[in-house]
Amino acid sequence: MSTTTTTTTPAAPARPQSHRPAVDARLTFAGVMRGEWIKLLSLRSTWWTLGITVAVMALLALAQASSVRFLLDPPMSVPVEELHGAEFVIGGYQFGLVTVAVLGVLLITGEYSTGMIRSTLAAVPGRLPVLAAKALALVVVTAAVSVVSLAAAYLVTMPLLSDHDLVPALDDSLTWQAFGGMAYFFVATALTALGLGAVLRHTAGTITAVLGLLLLLPMILQFINIDWVQDVMTYLPLPAATAFLGISGFFGSNENLTAWQGVAVVGAYAVVALAAGAWSLKRRDA
Repeated sequence: MSTTTTTTTPAAPARPQSHRPAVDARLTFAGVMRGEWIKLLSLRSTWWTLGITVAVMALLALAQASSVRFLLDPPMSVPVEELHGAEFVIGGYQFGLVTVAVLGVLLITGEYSTGMIRSTLAAVPGRLPVLAAKALALVVVTAAVSVVSLAAAYLVTMPLLSDHDLVPALDDSLTWQAFGGMAYFFVATALTALGLGAVLRHTAGTITAVLGLLLLLPMILQFINIDWVQDVMTYLPLPAATAFLGISGFFGSNENLTAWQGVAVVGAYAVVALAAGAWSLKRRDA
């Protein structure tokens, strides 16, 4: 009679479970904002555009300030009371508007040209936070470059303006109207360009459209001597900005808009462009 022996293998001791902290994978606007901020500041075109803006503002302000003595002497003989030094400091704002507009365009169309927009929208299915984050980053950068540009222009023009007692006083409300207005119009123009870029999705096409709106249309319409055409021209962004920035009237004015109406008109361009860009981003495929 055989006996069968059964050997029982002891169970391996249970491994202690590792308690790893759960990763919060929820999408937040702060995360979207961080990504857009990194993309904006990592582009060489951003720094080139910002540097050009500061340089253009300072050089054109210097050139305009150097013309003061020609304005005050014969044959011009403009009374010094009709001039305000702040207008010389912001003398290059029209070309500064162009450079910040290019920055606004590149911020959105650059992603379409490289195809990165597909990855961006895949990570943020809601899409609209992407545009909001881009707009907020653009506002911060544009406001910062406005301040630096104003500081540079103020410093380079001060020696020339001081000879004629035209250095803008920093406790003068008109000085801050010019300085604050310039920064506001820079931001509004950049946002308008961002919105148009979201609609057109093509760098060259959007830059052409923005430059046409800012510079080409006013140049063309001023030669059409028809009353209603001249009235329409005053509602374009640059003439509307002049209503607020032309504090003395010597370097331009707007007969149809008050200063604050000019602010509202330029702001409306930004709002409409961003609304159109949001609709396009939401409804159209990338």
